[in-house]
Order: sequence, then structure tokens, then C-alpha cells
Amino acid sequence: MKDQKSLFALDPKVHYLNCSYKAPMLRSVAEAGQSAMQKSMQPYTISSDDFFDGQARVRNKFAQLVGAHADEVVSLPATSYGFASVLNNISAMGGHKKAITVSDAFPSGYFSLQRWCTENGAALEVVEVDRSLELPGADWNARLLEAIDKDTAVVLVPSVHWMTGLRFQLEAIGGKCASVGAAFLVDGTQSVGALPIDVKKCQIDALICAGYKWLMGPYGIALGYIAGKFHAGIPLEESWMNRKNARNFGDLTNYSVEYAEGAGRYNVGEMSHFILMPMMEAALDQILAWSPMGIQEYTGQLVLPLLGYFKEKTVPIEPLPYFSSHLFGIKLPKELSATVFKSNLEEAHVFLSQRGEFIRIALNMFNTTEDIATLIDVFEKTYHNGAK
Repeated sequence: MKDQKSLFALDPKVHYLNCSYKAPMLRSVAEAGQSAMQKSMQPYTISSDDFFDGQARVRNKFAQLVGAHADEVVSLPATSYGFASVLNNISAMGGHKKAITVSDAFPSGYFSLQRWCTENGAALEVVEVDRSLELPGADWNARLLEAIDKDTAVVLVPSVHWMTGLRFQLEAIGGKCASVGAAFLVDGTQSVGALPIDVKKCQIDALICAGYKWLMGPYGIALGYIAGKFHAGIPLEESWMNRKNARNFGDLTNYSVEYAEGAGRYNVGEMSHFILMPMMEAALDQILAWSPMGIQEYTGQLVLPLLGYFKEKTVPIEPLPYFSSHLFGIKLPKELSATVFKSNLEEAHVFLSQRGEFIRIALNMFNTTEDIATLIDVFEKTYHNGAK
């Protein structure tokens, strides 16, 4: 597959290596939003079915991405809403006295878990990365698995660490959680859409993903998979749209006690999102056309010269299975000036993020060999004019 830069409106002078920050909007997504706004200018063209059908199509397409059924998928306003919805239905009963996450987890998940621990009198155990190791992936995953025991009520981890790109071995973690009766929650924001995942194979109980990064949708929508064990739970809100008779607008005050099928009770109110939902659907259409495996194969080939350069400079890179080609982090070599490196990036119009100690490189289908060559040039220039 060749680069898909023509499907975006990026400035040709810009080298955007920062999809983990925010995906650039596809032209097709922008067009879907524009069409939706035009339709909203004429509300008499919006039928009662339109309140539900667009969201149903999005649920079906996300389900295809993650190996789920559409009835197990919900639309959310943000990952924090999804975590709260699920954690609200987990108790620390039966001797389960602790929750587990990993160090430097994204704040939305961490704070959600911290609040759950406070409300349930449980301990929050953070499995720290060993910062003395150049390549901590294997050790970190092993210690995470070791920490999950009969006292564990819930484990919340990212599929891919947002700062370093390090992959957590979800199938092994899910198996361990299932063996001790712990709920397994995954923040898929930094991988779902660009990296294959199967929620059933990994025995995931809830997978929550922001829509504006690797799902390439608009800001303001998140999508989630919620397993059957939570389908009789209590939602955060009582939206009229989440009831079985919701499509019958003339019968809404015949208050149905029955929720929508599957995980439908957890959909956020006003889930129709007449402008954002068509944009999300267009984004999912494109991702399904490329496929997450296709994105990994493309970025895997694209990044080879950069990985070769880092090997030459003895910059540590995690090996498989802890590495993914769409997102990975490196520590800036100690002999280089961070100030000079940043200046060289700006001069070359290269956009990427620094998170903690790590320079985060995030690639997608809009990236080209020129982007990689320019980043290598920036490093090389910094070795010449920014060495300490």
C-alpha cells in the first residue's frame, strides 16, 4: 500500500509525526461533517430513525474492528465517561481488595480507578516500570501479571502506553484476570484503529477508546466495548434513547422499564450526534478499508530506515512483541541538547510530542518516506550542532 496523504489536507511543507496527539482530519470526514451541518439547517429532513440509525452503523463498524457484536458497543463522550460507567458496576466484594494499573497511566483512567478505590475501600496498586532497564517491556509485563492475584478486583491498563508506545500483552493479562475473577478494563485509545485487537480472545471486559486519535474521528466522541457481564448494570444516566420503545416517538410516555439490548443502557444521552456521528462513521469506513493490519504493515515498512538509524546510534528500541510500528518512544540521547533538538524540529517543520522523558513518534497512512528522512536529518543535524 502506498501513502494516503492525498486523502488529507496537510500542508506539504509539514512533517506530522504526531497522530497520537490528534489525527489530522480526513477529507472524507470533513465532508461528512459539512453534509451533516447542511442537513441540520433543514431539520425537517431528519427523521425519527435518524436519531438511531447512524449510531447503529457506527457501533457495527467499531464492532468489526475489535471482534465484538454491535450490541456490545456504546457511544460515549469521552474515555472518562466509559471508565466511570463500568467501574460504577464493579464492587470490592468477596475478598477482592485491590485495583491494579501501571505507572504513568493516562490521567483519565488513573483518576477513575483512584476514585473507585476510595469509594470501595480498596488499595490502588501501581505496577511501576523499572527505569533502570533500557528495554523494560518484558520485565514490566511479567511483573504486571505477577501482581494480579486473588485479591484483585479490577485491572485497568492501556493497550499501548501513551508515553512510550510499549505494548502490553493483553491476551496474557486477560487470561490472568479471568483466572482470579478480576474485571479487565483496557484503554485502547493509543492503538485501536491502527493495531489489531480481539476483545474476545483477550477476554477484555471493557475496551474504551477516544475517537480523535487512531480512530481518526472528531473530538467529542469515544467508543467502547462492554462485555455481557455488565449488561444488567446501572448506567450513569437514564437517557430516553436507551429504552426499548425509544424509536416510537408517540409512545415515549408509556415509560418502558426495559433498556435497549446488550450494552445499550450505557450509551450517552443525545447519542445521535447529528454532526459528529456521520464524521465518526466516515472515519471508521476508511480505517476498515485500510485495516489495522494494513496500517501496521505500511508503517512497519516506513519506519525501517529510522530504526536502522537508531540502531547505528545505539538508541534502544523495544523488540517485538512490545513494539508496534505506529507508535513508539525513544529517549533523546544524553549527548544531545533537548533545546537544540526542539529548535531543529521547528526549523524542519517536524511535529511530534515529548511525553515525560520520551520523544514520541506516531505514524499513520498519511506519513511518507520524506517524513522519515526529514526526521533522520533533524537527528543528524542535532548530533552536529547540538552535542553537549
